[in-house]
Amino acid sequence: MEVFHVSNQIIIQSHKGKYSVNFIQSGMDRLNAELIEDAVYIVDKNIALLYKERLSRVLDSKRLIIIEAREDNKSLDKFPGYVDALVNLKVRRGQPLVAIGGGIIQDITCFLATTMMRGLPWIFYPTTLLAQSDSCIGSKSSINSRELKNILGTFTPPNKVVIDVDFLQTLEDKDLHSGIGEMLKVHAIDSPQSFDYLSCNYEEILSDSKVMEKFIHGSLLMKKKLIEVDEFDQGPRNVMNYGHSFGHAIETATNYGIPHGIAVTIGMDIANFVAAGLGISSMEHFERMHDVMVKNSNIFRNININIERLMTALSKDKKNSSTQLRLILPDQDGYIGIGLYDNNDELVQIIYKYFQTYWSGN
Repeated sequence: MEVFHVSNQIIIQSHKGKYSVNFIQSGMDRLNAELIEDAVYIVDKNIALLYKERLSRVLDSKRLIIIEAREDNKSLDKFPGYVDALVNLKVRRGQPLVAIGGGIIQDITCFLATTMMRGLPWIFYPTTLLAQSDSCIGSKSSINSRELKNILGTFTPPNKVVIDVDFLQTLEDKDLHSGIGEMLKVHAIDSPQSFDYLSCNYEEILSDSKVMEKFIHGSLLMKKKLIEVDEFDQGPRNVMNYGHSFGHAIETATNYGIPHGIAVTIGMDIANFVAAGLGISSMEHFERMHDVMVKNSNIFRNININIERLMTALSKDKKNSSTQLRLILPDQDGYIGIGLYDNNDELVQIIYKYFQTYWSGN
């Protein structure tokens, strides 16, 4: 396990060249003071309300689109409206889109930057912990169509990412825990030791912004190792979907009533239990990781989850079929790997047992 020290910049290599992730104190104030000529600012509605004074010049810009960060707003049927807004602002090639928000604003902006006029530059100011520690690098956009989550998407890296942890000060607890869910994921993928190191520092991450920034930086360095060897998600990077098959199914089964990173936390916990039940891993590894998974998802563990609906959603996942599931599970040594598993009664019974034993809402 590496102990990472925060530097001001991380350089990511992508198919479109290098781009930088910049850790900047008072980055929000510099963003407001140094407006980019001809840029269109795409801003989360909540950020516009919370920071109307610190982002006053951005919000007074005539080239501004404000979007409420709701899951349905990154559905395909909303995009004609976004395109019309950009056309009305007379956007031309070479003029950048500047996204200020979390993952939903990132997905919308990235998809627009890829498709509008066959490509526009874009810059990202992530404002949530999940976006700062995970989704801001990797090039992906993920768009919903009807009931299918993230069925559409592109690989278009930003030209630059700017991280200012000041944005995290106004996050609700559920959003902080959502971000930590993705940090737990990438640390578990890196090694059992990395996961244990984060677990030991869990409370400090929540209470100390310097510790938070250190773990954001470390999470991005861990993810960088995977995305630079497999940017298009054709091999080793697939392991980054650890917790996501079950997590996406939980989101669907609860009508997105559980935030993404918390659903992923629960998804990892289920995956670990399934691995132990199938004999791929052990209850020792499940229990080693279980306490912090519960701690990070506890505020949502009283929600009733319909197991039949969860299993249906799991089968509809783009990586799965009605007879086989592509699952990412820990092995006997606690390392995370990918495999194909039968979608049968044994698996269903293991999942039922998880909810009967460890879930207060069912």
